[in-house]
Amino acid sequence: MDTDPCLQIARPLWSVLTRELHRRTEGHHEAGAFLLGTSKHATRRVLSVIYYDELDARAYNSGVCILHSTAFGHLWDRCAAQGLAVMADVHVHGSSAGQSQSDRENPMIARPGHIALILPLLARSPVRRWAIGFYEYRGEHRWRTYRGCDVARVLKIEDTP
Repeated sequence: MDTDPCLQIARPLWSVLTRELHRRTEGHHEAGAFLLGTSKHATRRVLSVIYYDELDARAYNSGVCILHSTAFGHLWDRCAAQGLAVMADVHVHGSSAGQSQSDRENPMIARPGHIALILPLLARSPVRRWAIGFYEYRGEHRWRTYRGCDVARVLKIEDTP
């Protein structure tokens, strides 16, 4: 039996992330980010965020999130500079948090175990955890999906001490 992944993020960082994603949508297009941090076994702790348009100014030009190849060089440079790794990616949809065919066929990081989150309603507040799509890439365009109350098991939004 596979172990469920666990993505941990402090509530203040989660709040900034969701507000900033919503702002970057300008009310009508997708926006996204990479979540950077550290991992131990199946647990990944998010410590920093880098938004797609910080890596590629054209990321939202088509209305959906598209990163050109040079963006990934900037991403790896940022990870190296901070001593962090990509823990997950997140982007928003205008309605539900289901994966589009393009999302399924074009993972941002095409490595088994990578996590992709989709936030509904352009990340308009409040973003309810049960409404989030949580997807773990399994390789060869296959995904393990967590929806509804299962998201609370794998996405831990934590109060900081």
